[in-house]
Amino acid sequence: MDLFESASKRSSSTPVQQPTPAAQEPLAVRMRSKDLTEVVGQEHLLAEGKLLRRAIEADRITSVILYGPPGVGKTTLAHIIAARTRGHVERLNATSSGVAELREALARARERLRLDGSRTILFIDEIHRFNKAQQDVLMPDVESGNPILIGATTFNPFFAVQPALISRSLVCELKPLAVEEILRLLHRALKDSERGLGQLPLDADDEALRYLAEACDGDARRALNALELAALTTPSADGRIHLTRGAIEESIQKKAVVYDSDQDAHYDTISAFIKSMRGSDPDAALYWLAKMLYAGEDPRFIVRRIVICASEDVGNADPQALVVATAAMQAIEFVGMPEGRIPLAQATVYVACAPKSNASYLGIEKATADIKAGRTMEVPKPLKDAHYSGAKKLGHGEGYEYAHDHPNHYVEQAYTPEKRIYYEPTDLGYEKQIKEWLRRLKRPHSKDE
Repeated sequence: MDLFESASKRSSSTPVQQPTPAAQEPLAVRMRSKDLTEVVGQEHLLAEGKLLRRAIEADRITSVILYGPPGVGKTTLAHIIAARTRGHVERLNATSSGVAELREALARARERLRLDGSRTILFIDEIHRFNKAQQDVLMPDVESGNPILIGATTFNPFFAVQPALISRSLVCELKPLAVEEILRLLHRALKDSERGLGQLPLDADDEALRYLAEACDGDARRALNALELAALTTPSADGRIHLTRGAIEESIQKKAVVYDSDQDAHYDTISAFIKSMRGSDPDAALYWLAKMLYAGEDPRFIVRRIVICASEDVGNADPQALVVATAAMQAIEFVGMPEGRIPLAQATVYVACAPKSNASYLGIEKATADIKAGRTMEVPKPLKDAHYSGAKKLGHGEGYEYAHDHPNHYVEQAYTPEKRIYYEPTDLGYEKQIKEWLRRLKRPHSKDE
């Protein structure tokens, strides 16, 4: 039985649509792995001895939620699991199926179990699109073990799927495929004369294939379909089809950008991005951000730099910058790409436009330098822990003044044996208020005092 064949029988009066010839299916569909031996990537889940592989091979699979970006093998894994399971398979797409269709599929699963004891696998694509009510409908049957749920989603299920379903499922995160893994798939498709392009008189430049593997952002489906498009549309010369980098660029609709993930262009671009934010130039910062995203840079790498810049270069001149930056970091995990570029842009602009102060950064650097140089200080006795038995006999806590018992919740007392100045607030943004507050408390924490 085909994985996604409908379980309902057609009426004899209804014309049966002939299946699409295999040759007309997209290359990515034809080259889909048939079993675990053909799967490329996802070693953290499918290597020998890993839990998911053991469960599939033993046909002891429980409900599973597969999440990750497009083209990393979620549907392929569903095919493989179905092939190993002796039972029926039903498919629903959460974008087009409502509660009625879901209830019908669950009813058919219960009927099969009653009639012949056979199990049903219910594959729900884009399960995050189901609302709470729809997910609630699943609960009783999934909890009973029939059907076995396989949910696929590009969203983090811990945000998008109900905790009750999460707790009853094996949650597996699929990662974007590495460049070398994509290359393996491309070479396999070029050599395979049965399912792939091996029957074509085709020559592909190594540079072109590597560019395609890099440009597809870990998406195997995108890479294979672009390869097929290039192969079928590139004019032949001398009876051969020659795939160059230019042909691949046209097929993937993405021009090459000079940006090598582990070479100078990578580091030069991120350096320009950081310095543009530090230099309060939002337009330049947005340009470098766009270049990195277009070239396929990991958005988590970018947002980490925004968070660091918000603290190191903006600091307390605008404490909200760190809040916006960390919110963008969370948003990236929640919404994914390409929409994640929007909170990235918002955080970039905010940090670039914020008043700047590196006083906190300089302060921790000075304190660290003192400690490294051996200029350490003992904790004053009033500040030492006095909660354990015998501490008072040692004088710990003696003379400590509780700040909240005094006006302005402040009292003058020594918090280090000798006074050292590390934090020197500026006159910019909110830090100017901090400086004034410290002055009012008569704490000599700035150069002016």
